[in-house]
Parts: sequence; structure tokens; C-alpha cells
Amino acid sequence: MDQANVLFDVVGHLAATVAFLGVAGYVTVRRRLITRTVRRSRTIYWLMLFACLLFALTHAARLVSLFTRGMSSLPAWPDLVSDYPSLIGQGLVIVALTHLQVVGTHSAARRRILAVGAHPDDIEIACGATLAKMRDEGSQVWGLVMTQGEKGGNGHIRPCEAQRGAEFLGLDHMQIFDLPDTRLQERAQDVHAVIERVIREFKPDLILTHSPHDLHQDHRTVHEATLRASCDFYTILCYESPSVTQEFTPTFFSNIGDYLDVKVEGIREHWDQRSKPYVQEERVRGTAVFRGGQARLRYAEGFEVIHTAAATRGEA
Repeated sequence: MDQANVLFDVVGHLAATVAFLGVAGYVTVRRRLITRTVRRSRTIYWLMLFACLLFALTHAARLVSLFTRGMSSLPAWPDLVSDYPSLIGQGLVIVALTHLQVVGTHSAARRRILAVGAHPDDIEIACGATLAKMRDEGSQVWGLVMTQGEKGGNGHIRPCEAQRGAEFLGLDHMQIFDLPDTRLQERAQDVHAVIERVIREFKPDLILTHSPHDLHQDHRTVHEATLRASCDFYTILCYESPSVTQEFTPTFFSNIGDYLDVKVEGIREHWDQRSKPYVQEERVRGTAVFRGGQARLRYAEGFEVIHTAAATRGEA
């Protein structure tokens, strides 16, 4: 092999190695975007990451082989040593493409969904996957939070985290009010007035809110205020927060098989709450597995049907 061809091959393999390592880095940095825009995102992410690393290894091995051939009398690396990673990488890409399903918005189910929570992380923890799924199915989704969460964390940071969480899930609108955290019962009339005003403005087809079977006084206050504000409403589903009691008995389940990773990432936006046990990934996944078992699904979020004229027992 003449010197020009060797130099050309060295530059080509070096550039390819750097390029595939760069793509691997980009895939890692943009993992959250992949999670939100691609179904089976965890599988896609790892397959693409390994494929990029294997392609980089292939070109790095060929680069070393060229240097070995040109700088010593030892035999060059066997071609199979550098070809095997390439073949495996191509296989991983093919497998990833067969699993690839880009999330799209469907206009057929254009409903208006309102999710009401007491604190900045309530919605993501309780029904984040269902809200993301409904948004991708074409529904318009609003979030409504009563407090800044100042008693459970930093009251300046938590509203910003809630806005970022809502943006990640795809919510069309998020309102966060400044009613007193842990003392909503003292301002029950104001809570009722806020929810009633938003219902009049948005005219939702479905409301998701706290369960009456909840140990947290703010959660119960929001539940009661939501019921009063929507007395002429059709469908209200009560979601499961970490503080529900054993009396919480879901009869309606949302299949979140493609959205559990989205929920986990949405909860991670609440960095201020990262030390709380109920935001840990294993706890979130465990709850989804448990409710999924009840619904004969892989993963599910469960809801109590409190006030309805349309919803029936079953799966969303």
C-alpha cells in the first residue's frame, strides 16, 4: 500500500472514530429528548449508544491495524477483529429501527384535560404518564397547582421545576398559584374559586385531581374544592399520590407501557425534591408495576372514578 493511500485511510478511520464517538456523546446528552419523542425510548437509547461505540471501536481497530502494519514487522490485526464490532453495530442499528416509533399527535381525540394538584410535583408523580399519553393522542392538557410548595422545599425553585416538568410532559398550559402550603384548608374558599374560574375558562372534558383517601390535608382540600367547583361536570378521576391511604381503590387504569420512562424523566425535573423517597425511580416504577398487575398490563396508573356520567370500569 503506497504512502498516500495509507495516509488517506488513517485520516478516514480517525475521522470516523471521532464522528461516532461524537454521535454517542450527542445521544447521551439528548437522552431526555429521545425519551419524550420516541416510544420504547430506553431500548432505542441503549441500542444506538452501543452501536455508535462499536462503530467507533471498529474504526479505531482498523486505525491501529494500519499503524501496526506500517510501523512494525508484526502481522496486521486480523480483519475479523475489526469487522465483528461493525457487524454487531449494524445489527444493533437494525434492531433499533425495528423498535422505533416516533410519538405523534393525533387530532381524533381532541379533548380538554385539566389536572389539579396541591403542590408543584403532585401531577407528575401521580399521573404524569397519563397526561403525556393524552397530550400525544391529541388532547389539550392544562395543569393547575395551588401552592408554591414552600413548606416542603424551596418555594422559589419548585414552581420553576413544575413549569419545566409540565413542558417536558407536553402540557399546553400550567398555572401555579401562591396559596399557603400545608394550610389550604384555611383558604378553602379561595381554592374553590381558583378551580371554578379555571373550569369556566377551559371547559374541560375530563378532570384529574387528588383522592379523598389521602393523609395530606392539602390534598383532601383540593379534592373537595374540585368536586364543589365541578358539581355539574361529567367525569372526574382521582389519582394516586404517595400519601393515599389503603382505602384508595382504583377502578380505572391508564396503560402507560410506552410512557413510564417519560414519567420518570418528568419527575426528575423536581430536583429540589430529589431526596424524597417517593420520587426515586424504583418507587415510581414499582407503583406502576403494581397497578399494572391489577389491570393485567405491564405498567399502569390507577384512578378512582368519583363523579362520572361517561367513564366506566376499564382501561384508558
